[in-house]
Amino acid sequence: MKRLTCLWAAALLLTGTAMAQRKPRVAVMNFEYGTVQSWVHSIFGANQDVGKGIADILVDRLVEGAKFSVIERKALDKILAEQNFSNSDRADASSAAKIGKVLGVEYIIIGSITEFGRDDKKTNVGGGALGGVTGRFGIGGVSKTQSKAVVAVTARMINTSTAEILASVTGRGESKRSGTGLLGTGGNSSNIGGGAVDMSSSNFAATILGEATHACIKIVAEGLEGKSGALPTTAVSIDGLVADAAPDGTLVLNIGSSTGVKVGAKLAIKRVGRKITDPATGKVIRQVEDSIGEVVITEVDAKSSVGKFSGTGKPQVGDAVRSQ
Repeated sequence: MKRLTCLWAAALLLTGTAMAQRKPRVAVMNFEYGTVQSWVHSIFGANQDVGKGIADILVDRLVEGAKFSVIERKALDKILAEQNFSNSDRADASSAAKIGKVLGVEYIIIGSITEFGRDDKKTNVGGGALGGVTGRFGIGGVSKTQSKAVVAVTARMINTSTAEILASVTGRGESKRSGTGLLGTGGNSSNIGGGAVDMSSSNFAATILGEATHACIKIVAEGLEGKSGALPTTAVSIDGLVADAAPDGTLVLNIGSSTGVKVGAKLAIKRVGRKITDPATGKVIRQVEDSIGEVVITEVDAKSSVGKFSGTGKPQVGDAVRSQ
């Protein structure tokens, strides 16, 4: 009986591990906010990247929900800088899919901010709302009778392999309070460095604009999580190189967890042979690869991995590493 209990416990552990590994890997792009940019300027007294702020809050919500495996924002920002990704590409599914492939994620979330500010759309909001002798938000801004903040966004989940939109979710949050402005109560200009507003801070969350933002993103996150179970299962495509090959068969690869490599993964080692070119253009249209063997991954960090090689060939630095 004891042996059966142990086996059952082990089975449950393996099942739980398998379920955790099946969580879809996603990245969240900075949201596009061109339609509300003039409002952003009037509220904060200067242009602020509220699209990045919205994305940061959504990442936190998705991590808390534990339905997705969410890539670190630093990794995404690095890739965006390397790819010279422009703000105008934020809501473009094809461009986002390409970035997602580089990151090694199955899905990438893009979106647009459609409302951000007061619902009556008056233009006398802000007025340098972050200034003033006291350093408090709302000074010289919205009339201090009753303010209603409204934030609305549309988020779309993109399949990075096909650029197909698999889910679209719209969220709208509101907050109303008497005797304060959009950024009144809880705001303090000491949290603003270099003109940038930290929208993920508790200070911003305490304002009515922050309350509306968090209410909106809560709806969006729950909507995306609700669709997670219906997402198609896709295998992460691994494409890297051997960075070091030791005589004992230990290989170091130039790819790691940021591209989907996990401990225990079995990857093919291939060597590029003949390259076939288009006689009209001279461009390579196909290359012949010889199979060398496989590597089983034993260690992984964000940018590299280590594994043990087995096979008939002899791996070398520069050999290709592919999904099997």
